[in-house]
Amino acid sequence: QVHLVESGGGLVQAGGSLRLSCAASGGTLGAYTMGWFRQAPGKEREFVAAISWSGDSTLYADSLKGRFTISRDNAETALYLQMNSLQPEDTAVYYCAQSRRGVGPSIRSIMYEYWGQGTQVTVSS
Repeated sequence: QVHLVESGGGLVQAGGSLRLSCAASGGTLGAYTMGWFRQAPGKEREFVAAISWSGDSTLYADSLKGRFTISRDNAETALYLQMNSLQPEDTAVYYCAQSRRGVGPSIRSIMYEYWGQGTQVTVSS
């Protein structure tokens, strides 16, 4: 079992940027597909981005392409989400997730077995 911990959330003005990080309590994320999801108040959790274990393949929600970038470091110690040109509608709790099913990046939350507790991102207008 892995314990995922997100960090980097906070309050930012519209147009600003934030970089979220996700680390595993055991030290490494391992060679597994990782993803970011978010949940805004009163809405269902939605897919943001995902990355393969090697980092060679990425997948983004269509509405976020060009503004958000997912990456992971070569030492497999952290997952990142760079968020630029943030808008109030990006306000949500952001979760990192891990899939150990041996699949590539997926938009389906059911494919991810392990989840962090989330980090709040608030974008003011």
